[in-house]
Amino acid sequence: MNPHLLLAIPMLPLAAAVIAGLFGRRIGRVGAAGVTILAVGVSFVLSLIVAVQIFLQGVPPYDGSVYTWAVSDGIRMEVGFLVDQLSALMMVVVTFVSFCVHVYTIGYMHDDDGFQRFFSYISLFTFAMLMLVMSNNFLQLFFGWEAVGVVSYLLIGFWYTRPSAIFANLKAFLVNRVGDFGFVLGIAGIVYYTGSLDYGDAFAMAPALAEAQFPLTATTSVAAITLICICLFIGAMGKSAQVPLHVWLPDSMEGPTPISALIHAATMVTAGIFMVARMSPLFEYSEAALSFVLVIGATTALFMGLLGVVNNDIKRVVAYSTLSQLGYMTVALGVSAYSGAIFHLMTHAFFKALLFLAAGSVIIGMHHEQDMRRMGGLAKYMPITAATCWIGALALIGTPFFSGFYSKDALIEAVGESHRWGATYAWWCVHIGVFVTALYTFRLIFMTFHGPERFAESGHGGHDGHGQHGGPGAHAPHESPWVVTVPLVALAVPSIVIGYATIGPLLFGGAFGQSIFVLPENDVVGELGREFHGPLAFVLHGLAAPPFWLALAGVATAWYLFLRRPYLADLIARRLAPLRTVLENKYYFDWVNERLIAPFARLIGTVLWKGGDGAVIDGVMVDGSAGLVGWIAGRARRMQTGYLYTYAFWMVIGLAVFLGGFLLFT
Repeated sequence: MNPHLLLAIPMLPLAAAVIAGLFGRRIGRVGAAGVTILAVGVSFVLSLIVAVQIFLQGVPPYDGSVYTWAVSDGIRMEVGFLVDQLSALMMVVVTFVSFCVHVYTIGYMHDDDGFQRFFSYISLFTFAMLMLVMSNNFLQLFFGWEAVGVVSYLLIGFWYTRPSAIFANLKAFLVNRVGDFGFVLGIAGIVYYTGSLDYGDAFAMAPALAEAQFPLTATTSVAAITLICICLFIGAMGKSAQVPLHVWLPDSMEGPTPISALIHAATMVTAGIFMVARMSPLFEYSEAALSFVLVIGATTALFMGLLGVVNNDIKRVVAYSTLSQLGYMTVALGVSAYSGAIFHLMTHAFFKALLFLAAGSVIIGMHHEQDMRRMGGLAKYMPITAATCWIGALALIGTPFFSGFYSKDALIEAVGESHRWGATYAWWCVHIGVFVTALYTFRLIFMTFHGPERFAESGHGGHDGHGQHGGPGAHAPHESPWVVTVPLVALAVPSIVIGYATIGPLLFGGAFGQSIFVLPENDVVGELGREFHGPLAFVLHGLAAPPFWLALAGVATAWYLFLRRPYLADLIARRLAPLRTVLENKYYFDWVNERLIAPFARLIGTVLWKGGDGAVIDGVMVDGSAGLVGWIAGRARRMQTGYLYTYAFWMVIGLAVFLGGFLLFT
């Protein structure tokens, strides 16, 4: 495999980001959009070539160093690529979704003053994500990990004149720093026990790490690999928004809609899922760490989905759906179904990007209104958006023959095969979550595209990102321009067919090769493979399984409550007012963070600032030492009288002290 070709894949978006960012005013809007779209498009084609070579032509994976940055105490710090089946799949998904988002951005950000800056940011984000998924060592992984965090901070706060956007990007940045602290500790543990930052060295020593013990106290210790894996997963909890580090993701909807698709579909939030799958040779040797992953993922899958049922912002409903689906992927990781998690990551990337971009198309057509209570009946005004959104919704709930069906059903079946601690709890969570997913997804569909037209009732629009007020009461909804609808159609196609075409090779055909490691006793996907007789037979089996009927019940409930008898939904909401209050307050995570944890952190900071920095460092060490020198100098100055007899007197005194000391110590 040509290393120059591999280097070009991430460097093209980086070069385009620099050109659009530094020379955007000179090359203009067309130039900035053109250079970034061309760069990401070429990266997609090159990624596709790499994927064909690896998956179809049998070219061996590439694992090599590109550049050695430093060597310290025998530890090599390098830029290097590991491009195997797992990396190749992620590269294709990231570049394809990014390309669609770039094209879509032309229409969505057409009137925005930061047009060139936005294209620079999203191209830079693509570079950072590619460096993350292509890395062959922990240093480069950490670089990509932090780079996507920094660029996401810039993108979420892109409209920096809005206080809510600034609050959201600071929240995302700080919450991710909590997770990244654990991530750094995990990497430090790897270096401490292996003396290397290279993946291969760490994976080779995994059995030895399983035997090593890390002392917590004088009498207790924990398996080193368990501690390392839990620390690494805490990093994944931040990036992939798992409970309780999920609070940043819904607020990140303050960014432009293309960012919602880019960050929350195939890139940043899936970085944690990819990382755990990449680290499968480590996680496989720690049952405790995998159970921890399993319980956290199951909790996220169910309880974050419930929040989508009570939310009325179209983008936030899709955001809570992302949280829930990330929980499903994490559950798959927890039962050692790493290939199932990556398979669902891939299918989810297409239909969730489609749903976000469709939501953005609705917002454009509704003149930047985002409240679903002010929509309804949009299907006749926006037929392409409605049709593609239906496709995304059907894929999301796991409708047979749509891509989400294959990945979600396989994932749920894998949970049923597992006997790991926490698997029973996870089984119930993912099954109830199927009903909840269908309920909030088709609540969105019916409230937005069907039923009575409610946009004329509002008389005014929501506040858009350009600092203007739209007016759906004064302007009829309209279909979005082709630069918006073409990416919708492009994403709708794989949302239908990609699951049927790839379930066999990716899950049961060994397509991932050695890139994913599973111990024989943990191979739940292998157990499912014994009963797999093709995608059509998988569908027929799924029609008799509980998830299909739970999804159907969720759709029927949404149709009855939000389309046929909407007054019943209001009645149920009043009857369940305490539960609704808990859900509307998002389980009070934000309240705890903002009222308890943040003030406590500020109190500690104030004490350290005023007591430590002000009183001790400045007051005693700096000002105090200067004052002491001044005091001594003031006293010593009195000896400088200018009289010869005074100097002779002090000379005699000094000589006497010197002689006395000499006689005393000799």
